[in-house]
Amino acid sequence: QVQLVESGGGLVQAGGSLRLSCAASGRTNVRYGMGWFRRVPGKERRFVAAMDYNGVSTHYADFVKGRFTISRNNAKNTVFLQMNSLKPEDTAVYYCAARGGGELYTAGYDYWGQGTQVTVSS
Repeated sequence: QVQLVESGGGLVQAGGSLRLSCAASGRTNVRYGMGWFRRVPGKERRFVAAMDYNGVSTHYADFVKGRFTISRNNAKNTVFLQMNSLKPEDTAVYYCAARGGGELYTAGYDYWGQGTQVTVSS
């Protein structure tokens, strides 16, 4: 099993930036595809971004393309989400997730973090 802990959330004004981090511990000798999702209260969790184990392939939801960037440092078992040009509608709890296999996945994740709150004020 792997444990995931997100950090870096907070309150930011519209147009600002935040960088989320997700630290993995436990069974980290497995090749995991990593993803970021978000959820607004009362709504379903939505896919945001994903990256394969080697960091070669990425995929983004249309509503964050050109603004968010996913990256990872496998040596430090950490994945990042750089969020620029933030909008009030980006306000949500952001979750990182891991799935064994090492490919790029947009669903079917096995492990989830507890989430970090991002609030964008207008």
